[in-house]
Amino acid sequence: MTTITQGATMGWQDFYARRDALNAAVEQGELRRSAVFGDERELLLALQYRWTQRLTARLELAELSDGDPVDAVGAAWRRTAEDNPNLRALLDAHADDEALRPLIEAEHRTLARAAGLAEAGDSPAEETSIGAAFVALQRSTPTSTPRRNPVERLLRRLAPSA
Repeated sequence: MTTITQGATMGWQDFYARRDALNAAVEQGELRRSAVFGDERELLLALQYRWTQRLTARLELAELSDGDPVDAVGAAWRRTAEDNPNLRALLDAHADDEALRPLIEAEHRTLARAAGLAEAGDSPAEETSIGAAFVALQRSTPTSTPRRNPVERLLRRLAPSA
């Protein structure tokens, strides 16, 4: 049995029922009250948790890359969003929900730190702001076009066989 945060235990049947309810919400693109989630807020928080798990896995892989951390973290965010478009759209539609605000801010701080854009002396508010700007940039960057540094692009133009 798995223990959930509210102190109650959750068996496999509960786990599968919650998973199915989350999948249905993502597929339908709307929050609907279900028997396994007490209210829409609880469902929304579970959807944010699902997003966070998927993004965190990609960020951990990005940290292992030898390239530019900004590029690696940006690519991780964009790939996660591209692989989960309905989940991302549902969360974006409810981004103003007060229950999500601290979780979104925590995500922004995590992204700012992982990308190396936040410094040790930055306040949480500064990190949040930097992370929010970073996410806005990722939303406007096409996923399929890898970002290359200007010198690499110039060398590729000068030497087409490269």
